[in-house]
Amino acid sequence: MSTTRTDHTTDTVDLFIIGGGINGAGIARDAAGRGLSVTLAEMNDLASATSSASTKLFHGGLRYLEYFEINLVRKALVEREVLLKAMPHISWPLRFVLPYHKDMRFENSTPTSKLLNTVMPWMKGRRPAWLIRLGLFMYDNLGGREILPGTKTVDLRKGPEGAPIKNKFTQAYEYSDCWIEDSRLTVLNARDAAIRGATIRTRTKVVSAARVDDHWEIVTEDVDTGAQATHKARMLVNAGGPWVGDIIQTKIRINSREGVRLVRGSHIVTKKLYDHDKCYFFQGEDGRIIFAIPYETDFTLIGTTDAEHSDPDKRPVCTPEERDYLCAFASQYFEKPVTTEDVVWSYSGVRPLYDDGASSATAATRDYTLKVEDDGGAPVLNVFGGKITTYRKLAEGALDKIVPFFPGTSDHWTAGVPLPGGDFKVRDFDGLVEKLGKDYGFLSQFWARRLVRAYGTEAWDVLGDARTEADLGDAFGATLTAREINWLMDREFACTAADVVWRRNKLGLRLSTDEIAKLDNWMSDKRHQTRKEAAE
Repeated sequence: MSTTRTDHTTDTVDLFIIGGGINGAGIARDAAGRGLSVTLAEMNDLASATSSASTKLFHGGLRYLEYFEINLVRKALVEREVLLKAMPHISWPLRFVLPYHKDMRFENSTPTSKLLNTVMPWMKGRRPAWLIRLGLFMYDNLGGREILPGTKTVDLRKGPEGAPIKNKFTQAYEYSDCWIEDSRLTVLNARDAAIRGATIRTRTKVVSAARVDDHWEIVTEDVDTGAQATHKARMLVNAGGPWVGDIIQTKIRINSREGVRLVRGSHIVTKKLYDHDKCYFFQGEDGRIIFAIPYETDFTLIGTTDAEHSDPDKRPVCTPEERDYLCAFASQYFEKPVTTEDVVWSYSGVRPLYDDGASSATAATRDYTLKVEDDGGAPVLNVFGGKITTYRKLAEGALDKIVPFFPGTSDHWTAGVPLPGGDFKVRDFDGLVEKLGKDYGFLSQFWARRLVRAYGTEAWDVLGDARTEADLGDAFGATLTAREINWLMDREFACTAADVVWRRNKLGLRLSTDEIAKLDNWMSDKRHQTRKEAAE
């Protein structure tokens, strides 16, 4: 948590990382675990931009096969189970149902579409069933599977999967991917980095950075107090996400031919649209795809769109046109139309894709590019693109670029090492929920499950010696109490109510405006008291 401080110069560290999204947090964790000294600065809250606004999936990217991005898909598929094993509290397996109909089409710009239009022009851009089966066969076998089951065919005329779907869909393919709590993934990587020695500074804006002899001098400003500090680092890492280009041009001022393409992806959250726990993969007649995913027990998440976004400082929002597009798209499949009245929340994020010159936002690569610039003295690593599923591999790749400047640094270590609270097996989750409920008899099933999903084995540390609900202090609604808020402020860098109810969890869907305001005031008072004590 950021605290008030006067202007000063800090000791020299090995790495100074700009950006507290998943890439910055992942690199900080990997580097700190290898013994490098690390400072990370994030101008807002951790995961306050792209890393809390994804579709929240660890997936290979089935549709990327149509762009022949085989290596990207393979890397992501291999990573799914590596990540699942390391964070079984915030990630879990999901089954996806892909209904098939003969009218499904490719997006016209995909390499697969162009190839089939040449050799099979009579198909007129339609996706044949054999091609979908081939894609799913590759999806099952490119990365290897130990935990996740493979693809099977589903008769939609039987079973719960077909109940909410229009009768014209009689057949579907069911395959595996994984859910991930994206903002918690970022926070836990930052927390683990801090445990391993990194300094994490949220609400700390980088004002400027300049090479001085053999190091960087970075000036930061505490956005709460205005206090400035000068940091020295042997190497700079620009993991600014949507702002990576702006940082290159206006903060560190170096020449770089690399750039990012900003693509906005919007999602809507509706009242629960169906009763089973599987997801839907919907293909449109325009060639695009969306997902419909069970969300936070009582809701359904639908997304995403792909739209160009010109300015990283312009807050992305789900426009009425995007909302209507998603409702209409889903309504092509669901028997009961999805209307704007069903929408209870929406969110939008900007994906900072590597600018590969693709003809459309949808076609732009989701792979990452890592570029070191050291011609002018102290090195800087610029991080372009990436997707949440490959964040750990991106961090490893970043360290591969970094370690030549720090001889003697240890090798890769993060594969299979659990994040805080993730030291249990995937199959043991329900048993942990049951045990927590027995150990703390006042917890409801919803409450116990929510805590284990958020904190895993650390749920016992969060609740501590409480024997009754009253022992947890002030109650803010929706099972949120003062003891949990203290944990989030002291251990997970939370400063405001928004940090808690929209990024550390999604209880904002259940809390009233007044309840959130009460929480924000309580947290503001606690921060004020903390600053006062630090100044004494």
